[in-house]
Amino acid sequence: MINRLIAKIRETNAPIVAGLDPMMKFVPEHIRKAAFHELGETLEGAGEAIWRFNKGIVDAIWDLVPAVKPQIAMYEQFGIPGLIAFKKTVDYCKEKGLVVIGDVKRGDIGSTSEAYAVGHLGKVQVGGSFHYGFDEDFATVNPYLGSDGVKPFLNVCGEEKKGIFVLVKTSNPSSGELQDRLVTTGQAGDGGDPRPLYELVGSQVAAWAEECMPEEGAYSYVGAVVGATYPEQGRILRKIMPKSFILVPGYGAQGGKGADLVHFFDKDGLGAIVNSSRGIIAAYQQEQYARFGGEGYADAARAAVLAMREDIASALNGAR
Repeated sequence: MINRLIAKIRETNAPIVAGLDPMMKFVPEHIRKAAFHELGETLEGAGEAIWRFNKGIVDAIWDLVPAVKPQIAMYEQFGIPGLIAFKKTVDYCKEKGLVVIGDVKRGDIGSTSEAYAVGHLGKVQVGGSFHYGFDEDFATVNPYLGSDGVKPFLNVCGEEKKGIFVLVKTSNPSSGELQDRLVTTGQAGDGGDPRPLYELVGSQVAAWAEECMPEEGAYSYVGAVVGATYPEQGRILRKIMPKSFILVPGYGAQGGKGADLVHFFDKDGLGAIVNSSRGIIAAYQQEQYARFGGEGYADAARAAVLAMREDIASALNGAR
């Protein structure tokens, strides 16, 4: 799957993933009214509204981007109808040929993590049959419980040829409260010099990446999440994790811009894929795209993707 993602990036010339994170305040009034008229102001009505919203976005941008990243919390808040909308979104995006990164941030003790891995990336056994659950192509994974929480995902990635992105240095302002703490490994040969925790996690990701390589390809099934809001850390982690593709959140609404991203990529302009969520799906609410209005929300999303693609390409070309 990592090789397919790379192929799609080359095909679209856009190392961009659109974050499908539909908060109700992003859904235009005409979509909400139609869904609520049919199903009421209920969880079912909300689920239908966000599904219709997502479909409009996907129909407008599927030919411009290689991948989408639905954040499951935005669906879970609406209960079972929200999860149905999540599954419908995943299936529709795959029908359109998009790579789907499930932003689920799972990670737990071994047996629980195994269930998460099976539910999102693999097949679950029901009697004598096997069935895919949500069936994303990639999933985000929290490594804080250590290898017990990650190895079940590695096993499923090997079986299914799918991938994960492990949280290493996240884009949120408070990430440094833990991720930047200086620690020592206590292992012989490390010199005893303290390093930021995110560097140690990055080193572990690099080791996992070596264990989980596709038959052909420069990049592993094991990638990393590193925020665009921390470009210097991105430069360091690119060197620490040479075989891990980097998922880069924090572009746009969180402050990241194309010029910040150069060091996340390799010399060939690959190795990273940049996420924008609000900047794409709620573009019509921004001043520069206000001309589209709520009825043209999908066209505004397309315009935002084109602008983002130009910004990143300009930064990468300027760095060569």
